[in-house]
Amino acid sequence: MPEFQRIVLVHYHEIGLKGHNRASFEMRLLRNLESLLDAFPVVTIHRIAGRLLVFLKEGTSHDTANACADAILGVPGVARVSCGFKCERDLDVMGTAAREALSEAGGFESFKVSARRNHTDFAIDSMCMNREIGSVLCEAFPEKKVRMKDPDVTVGVEVVQNAAYVYARSVRGIGGLPVGSSGVVVSLLSSGIDSPVALWRMARRGAVCVGVHFSGRPQTSDASEFLVDDIARVLEKTGCIARVYVVPFGDCQREISVLAPPSLRIILYRRLMFKVAERLARRERAGALVTGESLGQVASQTLDNIRATDAAVDLPVFRPLIGTDKIEIIEQAQRLGTFEISSQDAPDCCTLFMPRAPETHAKLADVEAAEAQLPIEQWVEELSEAAEAHDYACAAYKRRKKEASAHVSCA
Repeated sequence: MPEFQRIVLVHYHEIGLKGHNRASFEMRLLRNLESLLDAFPVVTIHRIAGRLLVFLKEGTSHDTANACADAILGVPGVARVSCGFKCERDLDVMGTAAREALSEAGGFESFKVSARRNHTDFAIDSMCMNREIGSVLCEAFPEKKVRMKDPDVTVGVEVVQNAAYVYARSVRGIGGLPVGSSGVVVSLLSSGIDSPVALWRMARRGAVCVGVHFSGRPQTSDASEFLVDDIARVLEKTGCIARVYVVPFGDCQREISVLAPPSLRIILYRRLMFKVAERLARRERAGALVTGESLGQVASQTLDNIRATDAAVDLPVFRPLIGTDKIEIIEQAQRLGTFEISSQDAPDCCTLFMPRAPETHAKLADVEAAEAQLPIEQWVEELSEAAEAHDYACAAYKRRKKEASAHVSCA
């Protein structure tokens, strides 16, 4: 039996709907994959006929190829990932490759063949390839059934100009757009369950995400900062986070708790957070802020309080979870791999100096009057300057030239 070069075919959907700028989206996804697959034996990645094709080194094992495919599944912009082989444009050779690909597809009871030719210089049409390769597979797997509708496995055969690609194991990805195709956003990132999911949803829409974590330090321990770093490490695996700013927020919260009406503390905390996040967003040339708020979930997330908080900044504030309930958010966090981290207890600014009876229907005039008694602009300047940047692997993130030349911090 000939030894075929292993490949991973990366299918996309939404990118394929783009017009004249489709190539830029494809190249963005290709660059992201090149960066994320650095640990795998990748020879090169090519664009072919609405796909990205990852070529693996000769001798790459079945398990390594599957691991490479699994690493791609969570990358924004990827609709499906298929493992298979490159082979000659010869019907007998393609049948052998199809038999080998199907044998590695895992448990199945039914299959079908879906062949297509992208160049008519190959004399055999798709229907004939389906029939001939299907016959080979029926002989090799006599106990399995051929099912044209909803089979357990579809064996794909794609004939291009100089080669054929054959695959069987095919797994659905997360879809969306490649990170770096929709600008930069700054996302408020706690160690809780909601905000990592909100950030991930923005990354899935192609945004380069920069997190801002408001730590209760020095009024609390820095435990939440370590949890946020663990969360960022999970998001980093698929290129979904570029940087996290850690802002020591505890002293300002203490001052607000002493000087402001107790019922308005939460709104004043959040308005200050938004102002600092906006200052950092200007530094990052970001176009919006992002939060993990869900309407009515807690006191600060009523319509009146959201409006009072938003009025503190000029940038738009995106809330990807606004209509999502807690159970849905938990399920997403579990799939994402952040839930167990976020479930650990750690004191942070969200639980610091909380009032007994927070206002749920704040009036903007009352909030602004209370805020006028505080040195807000001074705090914004001090906190934004005190922010500590921690960088993560994100191929689409570009640091400013001055910063790049002086950069030494990497989380």
